[in-house]
Amino acid sequence: MTPTEASEKALEICQLAPIVPVLVVEDVAHAGPLAAALVAGGLPALEVTLRTDAALEVIAEMARIEGGVVGAGTLLTPEDVKRAKDAGATFGVSPGATDRLLDACEEADLPLLPGAATASEAMRLFERGYTVQKFFPAEAAGGASFLKSLSSPLPLIRFCPTGGVSPKNARDYLSLPNVVCAGGSWVAPKEMVASGDWAGIERLAAEAAALPR
Repeated sequence: MTPTEASEKALEICQLAPIVPVLVVEDVAHAGPLAAALVAGGLPALEVTLRTDAALEVIAEMARIEGGVVGAGTLLTPEDVKRAKDAGATFGVSPGATDRLLDACEEADLPLLPGAATASEAMRLFERGYTVQKFFPAEAAGGASFLKSLSSPLPLIRFCPTGGVSPKNARDYLSLPNVVCAGGSWVAPKEMVASGDWAGIERLAAEAAALPR
């Protein structure tokens, strides 16, 4: 898969809903019902971060949920790429980008949303062919105002801001011409997942799915 093809596929996934849930799941037993609730609420693209021991099993379980498009977040190494793809991930997300990671995703035909936090990083990825990127960590790296400032000099790059995005500032990001969607964890609060409040999570997902962009 070429970077251009990867970005085209990433754009398709990002356009599914205004918010991509960023999920840190500790217990694989929560995977199926959590994914089902988010998809039912209108958020089909799910990013499962590789930050827990259960993450790969969680990806495998969520991949079975009808209507869901499951990806692996926090990809750092070629080994992460292989394990994520083998588990059933259909796209990847990384906090930054290295040549080894980009090579691995391209070789594995895994569409990647590579991370960038500066104009130079975004330009380097664009030079390689990545026109859709993750802006991370969004709030710490300058927030919506910084991302807005990139829209004129870098008009051909689209972003998915992630990191500090919340119901309070999501609209600020989604209103920008260079933002296609945003990543957020608030749609699956840890306490609601732990208690199995799937109806509550579905409501949060529906609210996020209704955000204008």
